Amino acid sequence: MHLARTDDLTAEVDALARRHGGRVGLSAVLGDLDRRLRRTVAPCLSRHRAWTWDAADRRDPEWWPQGVSPGPDPDVLGVTWYAKSGGSRLSVLDLRARRYRHVMLVRPTADGFEPLRIHAGGLAWTGTRLHVAATKAGLWVGDTDDVLRTEGGYVLPVRHRLSATEADGEPLRFSFVSAVPDRPGELVLGEYGNRRQTRRIAHVAADGGPIVLGDGQVVRAQGIVRVGDTYLMTASHGPWTPGSLWVGRPGRLRERRWALPMGPEDLACSPDGGRLWTVTEHPRRRWIVSLRRPSPHGG
Repeated sequence: MHLARTDDLTAEVDALARRHGGRVGLSAVLGDLDRRLRRTVAPCLSRHRAWTWDAADRRDPEWWPQGVSPGPDPDVLGVTWYAKSGGSRLSVLDLRARRYRHVMLVRPTADGFEPLRIHAGGLAWTGTRLHVAATKAGLWVGDTDDVLRTEGGYVLPVRHRLSATEADGEPLRFSFVSAVPDRPGELVLGEYGNRRQTRRIAHVAADGGPIVLGDGQVVRAQGIVRVGDTYLMTASHGPWTPGSLWVGRPGRLRERRWALPMGPEDLACSPDGGRLWTVTEHPRRRWIVSLRRPSPHGG
């Protein structure tokens, strides 16, 4: 199985930029953050730092947080959301300023753009490049230099898609994804699945190539990171029970129950490998959480 580039929309992105007066990039968004974050405490057993959204985003039944990734600056974080009615967006967070803004993810068309209708279950942000998990469609790739300012707000058009070539067996589901901090240019991703579904993990180069598959083990996994030979995965137990963090090597992961708040989604790691990030999805129980990466041996 290989990950191959498809749906090249570079020409359409260029035309869209001309139509809207040129690209403004990430710097324009960071200089125009219109919503406030609030420091808080999340219900879990791990020592952590936590933030939450403004009141409207905390309770919104339409938009659900999913993916998370550190940005190019230590104080910048990206979070993806999906809409129940279709569509996805990126929230750009400045943790030092405790402010953020939503940027719509769009697919350019011949006469403008349309919402990018994906689950956006995972996010890997490296440099200016964003890889967004799109389940059976693979990964959509965008570039933060392409951010545009429109009458309706900021939008980020995707440039191309990375999709898995056909192979024998169950097609790979791209449920979540993260960058590997000590392996530049590599992504680790995995499948959400119940006990009757495949729950594979995979490694691949960020620009495509051979997909190396392994056994993910964890039921209802929502996110994964790899640091050295250690893997960490999140698992959700519904809207009322705190989530789990699994730590170890594939096939020998050990569960740390109640390590995360209820409804944990994607998992990401800081570039130095020292801290983990996750977000939770359920209305009125939505947190952005950071904790120190635990030792696989319990430290």
